[in-house]
Amino acid sequence: MFGYVRTDTPYLYIKDQTLYEAMYCGVCKGIGAACGQLARLGLSYDIAFLSVLLHNIAGQDIEVKKQHCITHCIRSKQMAEVDELTRQLGALNTELVYYKCVDDIADGDRGGAKRLFFLGAHKRAAKKYPAIAAIVKEHMLLQQELERAKVDSVDRAADITAQMIAKLSDELLGEKRSEDTYALCYHIGKWIYLIDALDDYDKDRKKGAYNPFICAYGAASREELLKTQGDEVGFIFRSVFCEISDRLRKIPMKFNRDLIDNVLLRGLPQETKRVMEQDACKKCKKRK
Repeated sequence: MFGYVRTDTPYLYIKDQTLYEAMYCGVCKGIGAACGQLARLGLSYDIAFLSVLLHNIAGQDIEVKKQHCITHCIRSKQMAEVDELTRQLGALNTELVYYKCVDDIADGDRGGAKRLFFLGAHKRAAKKYPAIAAIVKEHMLLQQELERAKVDSVDRAADITAQMIAKLSDELLGEKRSEDTYALCYHIGKWIYLIDALDDYDKDRKKGAYNPFICAYGAASREELLKTQGDEVGFIFRSVFCEISDRLRKIPMKFNRDLIDNVLLRGLPQETKRVMEQDACKKCKKRK
């Protein structure tokens, strides 16, 4: 579920790259402040982007300073100062990592040691931010039930994760939440679930693990899926992008919007294209 929300770097302004890296460091420090230093190893770009998005919507400006940290102990770099929203996002990052480990174990993957590694951080996050922990736990359990039922609807499978991200955005935004912010975060969450499922198609097929695309289409491989059902799969993703674009247009941003537009309007489609075309790329490399 992690690591798919990225910038489209060739079209990213230098000022926005600097801001994104500073916000990434800010979330890393926020994880340490909320859950302990070891939990920082689970840092995700997905949560870093949520920090950019939610700070902007909430109108909470951040202070960026040159600082040192564990990984930048010799040369300082620009880092966002930790505020309460960043600490909350740090707790959210930890909860998602912990339950991802639980899910991996349920799928038959190795994850027991990693789950134990994050157990203490998970307990700290749940104690400090029980509302965030409750939302994540509730929806992760619902997701497990749905997957055990082998639901063959791609939309239904993605709905629980989408609702989780949307409800978390409501919790974090408080009075700044709206119907449009809920819908925007819903479709971001839906995209994250779907792109992860498509990327893991062959791995899940080999393990016999649940995957909504396998249950819905039954193709022997992702290559075959995209060859026979590529138009329909592409339509699913394009529908999500249309919703994201429409909702984003309706939400007033308090600060620089360029970075958010780059990630949502260019980065997500580019990452989708990468996942959908990677089998073709492998074939090209073999021919060379």
